[in-house]
Amino acid sequence: MNHSYITPAALKPGDTIAIVSPATIVREEYIDDAERMLRQEGFEVRVMPHAKGPASGSYAAGDKERVADLSAAWTDPDVKAILCARGGYGCNHLLMHLDPQLVKDNPKWLIGFSDVSALHALSARAGVMSLHAPMAKHLAMLPADHYCTLRLLEILRGGLPVTYRFGGHPLNIEGEASGRLIGGNLAVINGLASTPYDPFVIAEDNGEGHPILFIEDIAEQIYAVERMLIRLHLSGQLDRLGGIIVGAFTEYRPDRNFQDMESMISSLLERIGLRIPVAFGFPAGHADDNLPLVLGSHATLRVGRDSATLTMARS
Repeated sequence: MNHSYITPAALKPGDTIAIVSPATIVREEYIDDAERMLRQEGFEVRVMPHAKGPASGSYAAGDKERVADLSAAWTDPDVKAILCARGGYGCNHLLMHLDPQLVKDNPKWLIGFSDVSALHALSARAGVMSLHAPMAKHLAMLPADHYCTLRLLEILRGGLPVTYRFGGHPLNIEGEASGRLIGGNLAVINGLASTPYDPFVIAEDNGEGHPILFIEDIAEQIYAVERMLIRLHLSGQLDRLGGIIVGAFTEYRPDRNFQDMESMISSLLERIGLRIPVAFGFPAGHADDNLPLVLGSHATLRVGRDSATLTMARS
């Protein structure tokens, strides 16, 4: 890799985590319960002024207020990590008002997934690692010793490198690849295509060959996901990848062509002749099993039939 990403500092007992709501309205009790859980883990918590509203339409607050909360959290030296309360839609509004230099000058862990993938792209443009990981609802509703929560806390406290071993899948394409870990929610990434926040553009601008792409999504039908992946193929982006990690695709229906998303993805990769390591069934996405992924890390993916491993390290 030609450019190292900044690894945010490890959190210590008593450090402050800010909770922000950068997209859709979130239930207040999720924020309150997540705050309680984090305090029990020994952290201070700052719920940013507009995290609970007042709402603006479907958004947790107006663009100006959401930008103000994020900017204040990033620039406050006492805040060591930023937990997004939920995704939904609206993070892309904020990209027009947030300077990547702000993130680079104040590197800290940004935590979230789904629509927060747009803010992960902001961190990537700044050259700072970020955490595709559970948000407030997960921390509020699931046991504190849930394995995904424990992994998140380990990473926040300095747990890099981290290695995951997960089950094999009959559609896996075996092999090994190393490269920058990019990606997140596929629909959000697709919406950033050919912009300065396109993860593929960022990797290319940094002179980084063969990144490893992670994808997941919710409520996108099979044909819609196929259309996004074909766009990536026609733009030449899939050919630049070193490997692919397929996470959870949820809340969709089988169609006349495919019974499930994984079969469609496997068929498409076969049709276009892409023979790089591909791991299906990684436990991350819109589900309780949502293992944290360190976007921007140096990743090594080893894929077999019976199992696969992913190692994420400082770059």
